[in-house]
Amino acid sequence: MSGSEALDIAWILIAAALVMLMQAGFSSLESGLVRSKNSINVAAKNFSDFLLSSAIFWVFGFALMFGPTAGGVLGTDGFLFDGDTPYLIAFFVFQMGFAGAAATIVSGAVAERMRFSSYLVVAAIVVAVLYPVFGHWAWAGLGGGGPGWLEDAGFIDFAGSTVVHSVGGWTALAALLVLGPRRGRFGPDAVPIQGHDLPLVTVGVFVLWFGWFGFNGGSTLGFTAEVPSVILHTVLSGAFGGLTALALSWWRQERPDVPTVMNGSLAGLVGITASADIVEPTSAVLIGVVAALAMYATTQLLVRARIDDAVGAVPVHLAAGVWGTLAVALFGSTEAFDDGASRVVQVGRQLLGVGTAFVWVFGVGYGLLRLVDRIHPLRIDPDGEREGLNIAEHGASTEIVDLLVDMDRQRTSGDYSEPVRVEPHTEVGQIARQYNRV
Repeated sequence: MSGSEALDIAWILIAAALVMLMQAGFSSLESGLVRSKNSINVAAKNFSDFLLSSAIFWVFGFALMFGPTAGGVLGTDGFLFDGDTPYLIAFFVFQMGFAGAAATIVSGAVAERMRFSSYLVVAAIVVAVLYPVFGHWAWAGLGGGGPGWLEDAGFIDFAGSTVVHSVGGWTALAALLVLGPRRGRFGPDAVPIQGHDLPLVTVGVFVLWFGWFGFNGGSTLGFTAEVPSVILHTVLSGAFGGLTALALSWWRQERPDVPTVMNGSLAGLVGITASADIVEPTSAVLIGVVAALAMYATTQLLVRARIDDAVGAVPVHLAAGVWGTLAVALFGSTEAFDDGASRVVQVGRQLLGVGTAFVWVFGVGYGLLRLVDRIHPLRIDPDGEREGLNIAEHGASTEIVDLLVDMDRQRTSGDYSEPVRVEPHTEVGQIARQYNRV
């Protein structure tokens, strides 16, 4: 093994570790944006979908996606992956993280109402069917077994604005339409549903941003001269996406809305993912700005349509992913286009990729989820939704839930002789102590 090959392998493995760290970012972001009674459930989903996606990708997902192609449609070899070179093994580990990211995008969107077992079924559908098949169409050539048909048609998606993010976003939208909104989210008596821990959300976004250095930087598939510029463009798009969302929320909502600012940065990161290797810094800035605008507009559109996305996954990953895919043709170097195509021709190729993702992922995904819902209902029962999925699905309580249960027991029994439980060293414990004194 030459020194340059060893360096490439080391960089891919470092990038793979950064991509895996993004699962921690997703977990922090999503669990902070939901109510505390559902936070444990969200974290458990994020951890479990990575377990499931890793297993499926090893058994057959990688083979379907990167195996020798059958007419550019599907991979045919590489099941129960056992790579014969260190480079191929590193490539597998890196791509396994991408599969996990595509699956976990759905988790936040459907939070607070989907049964845990149902979510595992959805994650399995993404990683076993929707993601590897579309991934083969767009990226099969990366595995050396011949190009997929979209790739052969000139479609470009450097690190996955469509292949990863829009696939997750289209699946999330399909699941939301099948599930319906959370109780009390819309209607005349609706009240805003707020996340319980915005500092945790901020930490999650920082972790995701850090992981994106590997997500985009590692997609060079070697420690090449492009890596620094790819990471620079990633930072710029995320920063200006966040600044745009900050200004927009301050203007439209008369305050700097924290979730909007966080999602603006994430939208910028999603938007630049398709073209980080072939744009200039000023283009990266514009891509981030428009991605944040697309995120904000889509958020408002979903509310008007009464589609309840708990964390903004569809605006961030789908809307910004579609924009980022089209931005390849608008801002990317024409030297990267196949056959010296013009920007107009490349727009058509990018639209073909976006439309194919819609038909395959949303169309097939929606049909499969409708079928699954008939056999195994996706949604938790009303009582479980009311008490929270932490308890209903996992039997996992929190101090505030324990306090509320004790207080309700006293109210219904009329017996106040026994004090409520006091959890020491917490704010909830201080409230319980004062309640007992009263």
